[in-house]
Amino acid sequence: MDKEPMVYFEINRRKAMLIGGLGLTNRAWSEPSAYPLKPIKIIVPTPPGGGADYLARLIGQKLSARLSQSIVIENRPGAAGDTAAEQVSKMPGDGYTIFIGAIAILALSPFLYKNLPCDPVKDFTHISKGVSLSNLLVAHPALPVNNVKELIAYAQSKPGLINYSSSGNATAGHLAGVLFASMTNTEMVHIPYKGGGPAMNDLIAGHVQISFASPPSAMPYVKNGRLKVLGVTSEVRQVHLPGIATIAETVPGFSASNWYCFVAPPNLPKDILDKLNAEIRSSLLESSVAANLISQGMIPEPSSPEELTQFIVAEMNKWGPVIKRARISVD
Repeated sequence: MDKEPMVYFEINRRKAMLIGGLGLTNRAWSEPSAYPLKPIKIIVPTPPGGGADYLARLIGQKLSARLSQSIVIENRPGAAGDTAAEQVSKMPGDGYTIFIGAIAILALSPFLYKNLPCDPVKDFTHISKGVSLSNLLVAHPALPVNNVKELIAYAQSKPGLINYSSSGNATAGHLAGVLFASMTNTEMVHIPYKGGGPAMNDLIAGHVQISFASPPSAMPYVKNGRLKVLGVTSEVRQVHLPGIATIAETVPGFSASNWYCFVAPPNLPKDILDKLNAEIRSSLLESSVAANLISQGMIPEPSSPEELTQFIVAEMNKWGPVIKRARISVD
């Protein structure tokens, strides 16, 4: 009889230790692990020096400081970015790989290729929008128009007479021209070149009449009088392009902006997604970062993951019919 209380006490002590141990184990399982524990890689689907690379390096510096971890920029050009996108879509969703997505990869490629190896919505974790980049509608001085309204009237009176250059088939400049023609009931001839340089050279020489060109490539020639600017392709006027009206002011609803965003491989844990989203958004909104981006013609547009998903779907719904109607294909 004297031993029973001791046995009872020992059993309950062991039970308490077991329950306590389970509690500690459950807390360990439920608490998110420290992140990041090793360097993070940002994959850029273009060569060094372009807009996507500039964005990745600028934000990478800020993320390195904010996360107290090294950020490695890796350029993987090829196949208009689709090769890198496919590779990223098959990587582990552990937070150590970030990809700079773009309109060409996430919104246009599904309609340009018959057998695209990855889905822009299902095969990536969307983190945040990054920046938008607007093009300028510029014309050779010999073209007898000075604004978008006059261009539309001239093009309607002379179907097929206006040629417009672009840096290649299915590029932003090409599709902007297709969208403009369809929304204004005009007929213009697309002349694709192998790069923005040759396209700009032939416009300056007068071999083509207009182009939807990037501000950095067009503005020097606008300033020296070798080109005239008719409008900007963004929905609203741009602070870095003062005094230049939007095409949408004449053609309501017109918008043809390039953009970059931040995505990751699929199945990224929510706690890591939330952390990356918060740090990227904060980095984009820093005054020094915003000023640097704007100086390059990029407008910071951070977002929630859900807003990025909605944006990509909206861009696909917008450009898909344009591509199909114009029967554009790169296969």
